[in-house]
Amino acid sequence: MWIKILIACAVSFLITALFEPVLIPFLRKLKFGQTILEDGPTWHEKKQGTPTMGGLAFILSCVAASIFFIRGWRGGGILLCGVLFGLIGFIDDYIKVIKKHNKGLSAKQKFLLQTVVSLAYALYLYFGFGQTKTIIPFAHIELDLGILYIPFVMLVLLATTNSSNLTDGLDGLCASVGSIISIFFTIACAQFAVHSEGAIISAALAGGLLAFLIYNAHPAKVFMGDTGSLFIGGMIAAVAISAGMELFIIISSFVFLFEALSVIIQVATYKKTKKRVFKMAPVHHHFEMCGWKETKVVAVFSVVTLVLCVVSYLAL
Repeated sequence: MWIKILIACAVSFLITALFEPVLIPFLRKLKFGQTILEDGPTWHEKKQGTPTMGGLAFILSCVAASIFFIRGWRGGGILLCGVLFGLIGFIDDYIKVIKKHNKGLSAKQKFLLQTVVSLAYALYLYFGFGQTKTIIPFAHIELDLGILYIPFVMLVLLATTNSSNLTDGLDGLCASVGSIISIFFTIACAQFAVHSEGAIISAALAGGLLAFLIYNAHPAKVFMGDTGSLFIGGMIAAVAISAGMELFIIISSFVFLFEALSVIIQVATYKKTKKRVFKMAPVHHHFEMCGWKETKVVAVFSVVTLVLCVVSYLAL
């Protein structure tokens, strides 16, 4: 199994590394440039026009490297789930670049599409495989949720995809954190869940993201866009769900979840008290406003994710 895992990771890395330099000038020619939010940090304005939707490269590489080894319906379901979330992001990005502002799909439209995909994947596992159990971290037991498994899976997918989407706000942040989480699920699926297809897909995702960092690390030559960030969240969640490791996302992907939580806290607090808990949300912007450089925020968030993935490993 480990040979296949390493091959999938290497093939995905090479495809992304070779395809991204071709994709970047193509996106620039189409004028698919990022529009920076007016209420974001002022120093981000220099990123205006940087090609976006670069996540297409690692989506292609992840799917291509995985399909070569995938033989079962379970693995195919994981890939389809991730691709559908990536498609939602693609539609959102496309509307943004065509209209030349940072408002793509409306919040309701985006949430509706995400809900449909989440429900479809939950029903696929529940009726297709009779899957209803989730592993409890540290307890070494499985909890049978019965019919409640369906809304549980939907919640996991919606939370993870929206969290990864919000994390994509600094050069290299989402790709760095996502690659570390993917490596954890590669090891977890191969060593503990004995889920070879989940391990291979996670390895392919990790390889693609590591190669993408060559072009996305500060200063970024290309952004992944919602196309890439929603794909990352969808793939990580789909793999974890398929392996019965949904609750391990809370630990391993806490940086993703805290990004979303910071927005929720900020909005709720401001509506009630007219005061802000953070200088700016999502929380990575808070640290920027405190004087941290982008590279420091990315490094610290990545180290925190690495530590939490080690904790997740011990929880198995």
